This record gives sequence, structure tokens and C-alpha cells, in this order.
Amino acid sequence: MVDVAGPELVVMQADLSDLRAALAAGWADFLRAPSYGAFFAAVYVLGGWGIVAALGVRGQIWWTIPAMAGFPILGPFIACGFYEVSRRLEAGQPLVAREVVSVILRQKDRQIPSMAAVVVVFFLFWNFLSHITFALFLGTATLTNVSSSLAIFATPAGLGMLAFGTLFGAAIAFLLFGLTVVSLPLLLDREVDFITAMLTSLRVVQAAPGVMALWAGLIALGLGIGMATGFLGLFVVLPLFGHASWHLYRRLIA
Repeated sequence: MVDVAGPELVVMQADLSDLRAALAAGWADFLRAPSYGAFFAAVYVLGGWGIVAALGVRGQIWWTIPAMAGFPILGPFIACGFYEVSRRLEAGQPLVAREVVSVILRQKDRQIPSMAAVVVVFFLFWNFLSHITFALFLGTATLTNVSSSLAIFATPAGLGMLAFGTLFGAAIAFLLFGLTVVSLPLLLDREVDFITAMLTSLRVVQAAPGVMALWAGLIALGLGIGMATGFLGLFVVLPLFGHASWHLYRRLIA
């Protein structure tokens, strides 16, 4: 089934074979250009370490939990590097580091900054929600140091906070996923405005919500495993899903 999303933008309905093919192609790209994968992933890993270190110095290590949960929201920015590498491999173009970086830097004069603003708003709202949720459920526990008294999260109020935060946060994350799943590679690949790109991305999710929810879950699982290893696992997870996202875009936008 196809759905016309705009001039020359035709949305294809995703199925499980598309996910398998995208992952296989993403892994192949990673193996063909591992140095690029390591470089772009390192930016993300260093950013994660920086957040943890900054909160640790300030004695607010508790906030690493919502910060690390929201940090993957910024992942699409790093993914632009993976998209360009996969685009060049697909087109048979040489991988010249200077040219790859130049293409990424040129995005500041196109629509990517507008998408960046949307993603940053989501990230800020995520952190605001974390603070509000903590205040609503644990605001009465003012004399408890959550950094050293983690047992508070096993109380009814603590469990309620974790459940509410997880469910509401997942809804926000899935909405952002819907807006960006193909919009970022689309903006890198074609001359369209960011509103058209986001609407096209939402059409992709609307056409096959179950399959795209599975794709979102796989990404979330991979990022969770990567961060649980002290962010080191992201050196594999990010290149895999970054390259695979490009190939999924190519399969779903005719």
C-alpha cells in the first residue's frame, strides 16, 4: 500500500521485512566504515559521560536517571553523520572525511536547525516533566536525600512516580520518534521544509503503527543496553541503528 505525502514523496507501508533488511544493511555499512561509526558514536558517549560527571560534581547524581533517559532524544543529531556515510556507500561515492564533515556542517544553512529546535524543546520538556513528577510524588519527602536513600523509590509514592514518569515519558518519546523517524534523513537527502518532513514522518508511522512501534522499541532497547554498559555499548548500537535508519527511510519513502 502507498500513500502520497506530498510532491514526489510517496510513503510505503512498513512491514517486518523492512526492519530486517534495514538492520542487515546498517550492520553492513558499519562493517564497511567502522572508523566513521566510532567517531560519531564517540561524540555521543563523551556527552553522556559529561552529563554524569557534571551532576556528580553538583551532588545531584539522582538526576542522572531522567537525564540519561532523555539524552537519547538528542541522538538524531549524531545520526546525520551516519546518514551521510550510508548515502555515500549506497551511491558508490568515496568516503572522504573532509567531504563527509563538510556535508554535515552545511546542514546549518538548511532545515536541520529547525528540526533541532523541535528536538531541543522536547528534551527540555522531558527534564521539566521529570522535576514536576518528582515534586508531585515525592515533594513531601523533603528531608530525604534521594542520592543516598534510594529505598524511597520502593515506597508507594516512589513506585507511582516511576510508573507515571515511565508511561508519560514513553508517550513523549514516541511522539518525537514519529516526528523524526524519517524526517531527518529526508531533510539530509532532499530539499523539503521541516514541516513537510515531520508530516511525512508521521504518515510513515500512521501507515504501520505496530511495525514502527516495534522499531522504536528496538531502538530504545539498544540505547538502554548501550548506556547500561557505561555508554561503551553505544559504540556498536549507534552506528547500527544510525545506518539502519537511513536504509529504512530509503525503503519507506519512494
